[in-house]
Amino acid sequence: QLQLVESGGGLVQPGGSLRLSCAASEFSLDSYYIGWFRQAPGKEREMVSCTSITGDYLYVAPFAQGRFASSRDNAKNTVYLQMNRLKPADTAIYYCAAQQGVTHYSCPRGMDGYETWGQGTQVTVSS
Repeated sequence: QLQLVESGGGLVQPGGSLRLSCAASEFSLDSYYIGWFRQAPGKEREMVSCTSITGDYLYVAPFAQGRFASSRDNAKNTVYLQMNRLKPADTAIYYCAAQQGVTHYSCPRGMDGYETWGQGTQVTVSS
């Protein structure tokens, strides 16, 4: 069974940084689109970032541009979300998701574009 496991969440002060990891088991990430989503209390789940199957294409949501960056290490079968200059508004559960793909030049931006999901990791930004 395909599995994704996120880690790296926690409590951080405003302005701080965290790096989330998403490790895959039972499948190789190098043919999959990877999406990062988040869901804050009382809000809908929203996309943060996604990468194409090779990482050549990267989408970052406007609220995250200049602060968050996603990368992938296919050799380690792991994807990362580096989050800098965190704000209280970034407090949410962060999820990674994967979908088998074919193109190097795009990635799905909606939740329905992804079939396999991790369990989520809590990120809390507070002083």
